[in-house]
Amino acid sequence: MINPDNETKIKLIEERDASGEVAAVYDEWRAKSGRQKVPGILKCFGHRPDFLRDVIKFGDTVHFSHGHLDRRTKEAIASWVSWLNRCPY
Repeated sequence: MINPDNETKIKLIEERDASGEVAAVYDEWRAKSGRQKVPGILKCFGHRPDFLRDVIKFGDTVHFSHGHLDRRTKEAIASWVSWLNRCPY
Protein backbone atom coordinates (compact mmCIF):
# COMPACT_ATOMS: atom_id res chain seq x y z
CA MET A 1 0.00 0.00 0.00
CA ILE A 2 1.29 3.45 -0.89
CA ASN A 3 1.87 5.62 2.16
CA PRO A 4 -0.56 8.54 1.90
CA ASP A 5 2.00 10.88 3.46
CA ASN A 6 4.62 9.91 0.84
CA GLU A 7 6.94 8.84 3.64
CA THR A 8 9.15 5.82 3.31
CA LYS A 9 10.64 3.56 5.96
CA ILE A 10 14.08 4.28 4.53
CA LYS A 11 14.92 7.97 4.47
CA LEU A 12 15.51 8.90 0.85
CA ILE A 13 18.30 11.26 -0.10
CA GLU A 14 16.44 13.72 -2.25
CA GLU A 15 18.19 15.31 -5.19
CA ARG A 16 18.08 18.75 -3.57
CA ASP A 17 19.83 17.31 -0.48
CA ALA A 18 22.41 15.19 -2.30
CA SER A 19 26.03 16.21 -2.06
CA GLY A 20 29.44 14.74 -2.77
CA GLU A 21 29.49 11.26 -4.24
CA VAL A 22 25.70 10.82 -3.99
CA ALA A 23 25.15 13.94 -6.09
CA ALA A 24 27.75 12.67 -8.57
CA VAL A 25 25.99 9.30 -8.92
CA TYR A 26 22.62 11.03 -9.39
CA ASP A 27 24.19 13.26 -12.09
CA GLU A 28 25.71 10.23 -13.82
CA TRP A 29 22.36 8.43 -13.77
CA ARG A 30 20.52 11.46 -15.20
CA ALA A 31 23.11 11.89 -17.95
CA LYS A 32 23.00 8.20 -18.90
CA SER A 33 19.23 7.73 -18.66
CA GLY A 34 18.19 11.02 -20.23
CA ARG A 35 15.68 11.47 -17.42
CA GLN A 36 15.72 14.45 -15.10
CA LYS A 37 14.13 12.98 -11.97
CA VAL A 38 15.92 10.23 -10.06
CA PRO A 39 13.35 7.59 -9.01
CA GLY A 40 12.76 6.83 -5.35
CA ILE A 41 13.93 3.24 -5.74
CA LEU A 42 17.42 4.61 -6.45
CA LYS A 43 17.27 7.35 -3.82
CA CYS A 44 16.84 4.78 -1.08
CA PHE A 45 20.36 3.54 -1.82
CA GLY A 46 21.84 7.05 -1.57
CA HIS A 47 23.22 6.33 1.89
CA ARG A 48 25.70 3.98 0.20
CA PRO A 49 26.77 5.59 -3.10
CA ASP A 50 29.14 2.69 -3.80
CA PHE A 51 26.25 0.24 -3.55
CA LEU A 52 23.98 2.62 -5.50
CA ARG A 53 26.39 2.39 -8.42
CA ASP A 54 26.22 -1.42 -8.18
CA VAL A 55 22.40 -1.31 -8.11
CA ILE A 56 22.33 0.91 -11.20
CA LYS A 57 24.78 -1.39 -13.00
CA PHE A 58 22.71 -4.46 -12.07
CA GLY A 59 19.49 -2.76 -13.22
CA ASP A 60 21.10 -1.80 -16.52
CA THR A 61 22.21 -5.39 -17.04
CA VAL A 62 18.80 -6.87 -16.22
CA HIS A 63 16.72 -4.35 -18.14
CA PHE A 64 18.90 -3.38 -21.06
CA SER A 65 21.00 -6.41 -21.95
CA HIS A 66 20.15 -8.60 -24.91
CA GLY A 67 18.26 -11.77 -24.15
CA HIS A 68 15.05 -13.65 -24.83
CA LEU A 69 12.88 -10.63 -24.01
CA ASP A 70 13.17 -7.24 -25.62
CA ARG A 71 13.29 -4.04 -23.56
CA ARG A 72 9.64 -3.21 -24.21
CA THR A 73 8.52 -6.56 -22.80
CA LYS A 74 10.81 -6.21 -19.77
CA GLU A 75 9.43 -2.72 -19.08
CA ALA A 76 5.86 -4.02 -19.40
CA ILE A 77 6.56 -6.79 -16.88
CA ALA A 78 8.23 -4.34 -14.48
CA SER A 79 5.28 -1.94 -14.76
CA TRP A 80 2.77 -4.73 -14.13
CA VAL A 81 4.64 -6.00 -11.06
CA SER A 82 4.91 -2.44 -9.73
CA TRP A 83 1.18 -1.97 -10.22
CA LEU A 84 0.39 -5.26 -8.48
CA ASN A 85 2.55 -4.18 -5.54
CA ARG A 86 1.04 -0.68 -5.54
CA CYS A 87 4.56 0.60 -5.98
CA PRO A 88 4.88 4.09 -7.51
CA TYR A 89 8.09 3.12 -9.30
